[in-house]
Amino acid sequence: MSLAHDARVAVHPAAGAQRPARTWPELNNPSAWVIAAILLIMPLIANGFFLIEIFATTMILGIMALSLMFLAGYGGMVSLMQLTIAGFSAYMVAVFGVSGNANISLGWPWWLAVPMALALATAFGTLGGALAVRTEGIYTIMITLAIGAAFYYFTNQNWAIFNGHTGINTVATPHFWGVNWRADIPFYYVVLAVAALCYFAVEYLSRAPFGLALQGVRDNPRRMAALGFNVNAHRVAAYAFASFIAALAGVLQVWNYRQISPGSVSVGACIDVLIIAVVGGITRPIGPFIGALIFVLLRTFALDFLVRLGLDGNRFRLLIGLGFLAIVFWSSDGVIGLWQRWRQRQRRDDGHSRGGRRHG
Repeated sequence: MSLAHDARVAVHPAAGAQRPARTWPELNNPSAWVIAAILLIMPLIANGFFLIEIFATTMILGIMALSLMFLAGYGGMVSLMQLTIAGFSAYMVAVFGVSGNANISLGWPWWLAVPMALALATAFGTLGGALAVRTEGIYTIMITLAIGAAFYYFTNQNWAIFNGHTGINTVATPHFWGVNWRADIPFYYVVLAVAALCYFAVEYLSRAPFGLALQGVRDNPRRMAALGFNVNAHRVAAYAFASFIAALAGVLQVWNYRQISPGSVSVGACIDVLIIAVVGGITRPIGPFIGALIFVLLRTFALDFLVRLGLDGNRFRLLIGLGFLAIVFWSSDGVIGLWQRWRQRQRRDDGHSRGGRRHG
């Protein structure tokens, strides 16, 4: 039976009643238009540091976390190998493309190296997903974490392809139409365009028959299997889609830093992506980008803040950890959950105040 099966199943409670229906895209949301306008004019109001190190980096990490959010939020599968897939894609760009390590890189032009990297990284993530879907819960987390750890140690020890712990440096970035696309402003708009495409792709797919069926598989896999759906095929297809998104983030990552090394795919970095997704909110595609912004701001400015207080600047991760614990303690859906609860409380208070005026 096909993955999409039958669109009529979309109205079944197991697949369609999990959350209230929303129009797509949300054109009636004024705040979305304001944020979009600010992002578009950001090069006019921000210098190169904020443009790349804050906003572009936020969007790249947000794309990685978005791939995890898609699997966890819509498929109920927590994967800790999304950063590994992005790192694999970045390595493939460096290996097939042009870099300062001429004895390793094959010297392909970027328009050949990038599609090859995306295809191989998507296949890598899909194979990892095919292994992970045979398990559930904590075992899925452990398998994906084991894949990430194995890839880190392999890249650290392999010199023929990955250049060991040194990594691959001076990776070439695109130059065409007379534009250096790694210059601050062009690169910012490239990252913004990719982030927007990934965001709307996830939003659209969550409402498509496949996405609704995937949510049904998340809620009640036995019932979906009884309806004729291939549960494992839907899960593997979800891993394939999420892997492609993570691979796109890997391409942007290697272009951003112009190098890739084992430190970029460490186990700690894999967990950081999970923290970003959970802090922002695991049920909405905007959540990973909110979490990424919080993470980048803390990572960038917390060190100086701690030094000014007379503390060890290396303890900035303690602030990230405390913030993570606080948000998870107060809201199971991260910052988005806190915002929604605040809005609901405001509406209740407004309703009570209006009711009191009428009775008065």
